[in-house]
Amino acid sequence: MTGTTPATRVTELPAGWLREHMHEALTIYGEAMGYDASVVAGRYGYAVQHTERPGFRAVGGFEATPDGERLVGFGYGYLIAPGQWWHDQVRAALDRRTAKRWLPGAFEVCELHVHPDAQSRGLGRQLLHALVEGVPAPVALLSTPDADTKAFRLYHADGFIDLARGHHFPGDARPFAILGARLPLRPGAGPS
Repeated sequence: MTGTTPATRVTELPAGWLREHMHEALTIYGEAMGYDASVVAGRYGYAVQHTERPGFRAVGGFEATPDGERLVGFGYGYLIAPGQWWHDQVRAALDRRTAKRWLPGAFEVCELHVHPDAQSRGLGRQLLHALVEGVPAPVALLSTPDADTKAFRLYHADGFIDLARGHHFPGDARPFAILGARLPLRPGAGPS
């Protein structure tokens, strides 16, 4: 039958599983973000370290294949704290009042990526909601390229609001938006 969408299973991933399959996951990251292999390779050590952070949680999307399943999307995050690179970058990008309101006790959606061949089927939304469901944090934060992308539209449609726009992280020439949402997320909530 042509024109059908392969079945995709979304599940929580143990930290150990993700560490063992980090190269596979980061290949999806590189494809989704348009990064070359050297950027992806440089991310490996940091990503493995992230699996040991407090509140770490990961999810994966698996597509059925004739031989079993293959990972086609993943997401992970953890509770942020001062001294972590992303937290400190975001703290510097936000005004004092916004930082005080959003940073304490926040859950960072550190990575959320779907392979380009599996995009536009709702998998990103499924992964996002599975990742933050039941997280013991008042808010979720993330950064995404500051452009009209599928990801940017997804986050806004599901309740994330702009905390900062046009932020430049070291090592990436593109501007990024820093977004936040109150938890729990409500599907299709839109900005509040």
